[in-house]
Amino acid sequence: MQSVLRFGIAGTALVVAAVAAGAQESNNRVAAHTDWSVFEEPPSCRVAAASIDACPQDQRVPRQCWIVSGPKEVVNKKGDRIVAVDRGEIRLFVSYQPSLNVNGQVSFKSGYPFNEGAVVKLKISETVFDLIARGVDDPGTAGLDESQLAWSKSDDDDARIIAGMKRGSDAVLTGLSKRNTTTIDTFSLFGFTAAVEDAEKRCGT
Repeated sequence: MQSVLRFGIAGTALVVAAVAAGAQESNNRVAAHTDWSVFEEPPSCRVAAASIDACPQDQRVPRQCWIVSGPKEVVNKKGDRIVAVDRGEIRLFVSYQPSLNVNGQVSFKSGYPFNEGAVVKLKISETVFDLIARGVDDPGTAGLDESQLAWSKSDDDDARIIAGMKRGSDAVLTGLSKRNTTTIDTFSLFGFTAAVEDAEKRCGT
C-alpha cells in the first residue's frame, strides 16, 4: 500500500503531499516533544455535510497524524563554495493514516524542486538511506508541491529509518536542486522517539 502512496494518487490518498501542504496551516498540534511536534487531524469532509457520516465517501478525508521538525542547520553549496539560496519550508515528516495502512512513512520537504527521480541521502550516525524524489507535480494534486518531496523507498526502509532515528542524535539530508545546488540539512532527533510513539498511539494501524 505505501509504495503506491509514495509516488502519488490524486485526492486524499496522497498522504505525504497533503501533510506537507497542510502542516503550515493546521492548528491541530496535539503535542510537542523537544524538537518535534505531533499533529492529529480528525476525519473531515471536503463538502458541507451535517456530519462525517453524511459526507459522501469520495469526499471524506480520513484521520491522519504526523510528526514534523525543521532543520537545526542548513548549508547550501556550489562545488566547495557555500552560497545563499532562497528556499521554502524545509521539513522532515513521519506520517500515519490508518485507513490507508500508512504506518510510519518517512518523507522530506526540501524547499526547492528536485529533478525527476533525484536521490536524497539521509544519514543517521554512519548509516545512509536513499529517499527518492518524484520531481514533478501530479496534475490531480494542484498546490501540493510534490516536486519538493522525497520518500523512502519501501516500508522496510521506513522501519529501519525510524529505528535509526530513535537511536541517533541527528539526521543529515543531502540533496541536489534543479539548479545544481547541493543542500545539507541537519535535523535534531531530540524528542523524536517520544513524538513518533505518540503519533503511533494516536493513528497507528
